[in-house]
Amino acid sequence: MPLWLKGVGGCVCLCMVTLPYSHGFLSIGSATQQMASTLFLDLNDVDFNNILFDATAIEAVNPQRGHMRQLDAVVHYEAERELVVGYKDVRDDEFWVDGHIPGRPLFPGVLMIEAAAQMAAFMMKTWRIKTDGFLGFVGCDHVKFRGQVVPGDRFILLGRETKFGKRRFVAAIQGVVNDKLVFEATVSGMPI
Repeated sequence: MPLWLKGVGGCVCLCMVTLPYSHGFLSIGSATQQMASTLFLDLNDVDFNNILFDATAIEAVNPQRGHMRQLDAVVHYEAERELVVGYKDVRDDEFWVDGHIPGRPLFPGVLMIEAAAQMAAFMMKTWRIKTDGFLGFVGCDHVKFRGQVVPGDRFILLGRETKFGKRRFVAAIQGVVNDKLVFEATVSGMPI
């Protein structure tokens, strides 16, 4: 019987051994499973009716327009804690619905990553990098898709700055739907 042990950094390790028994050796392999992260902020503390930055205000900061704007509103903004909460309302008339799984539309993972990059750029341009220039997306690490996002869902994004330097910034982004963590990523960017 496998033995699960909680390890460092939220990992759960399945400890396995090779044991002699009467018919030879019993070999049991090993596996590691990443546990879901704790949310950066209790969403019960966020007033989703209090829109701090609407689509027009976001477009004044981020260049994406039309079908490529993946951030609809920012509802929580704490520059001193380097923490922001926003959302994208996933609609049934979006460009990908007919083709990204016909009969069962799923919000594409690449668009979740794009939403994360837009959230990170918005964070950096409003509290760290005061420029009219473009912030380019240069990396994405530690991506986890933990659940489905479908038309009609509100894809809530929680963003937290993790590193800032003269030429590069890093932000951790979490995506939540119906109180469930469905997406995580670390995105990096830089002024271009």
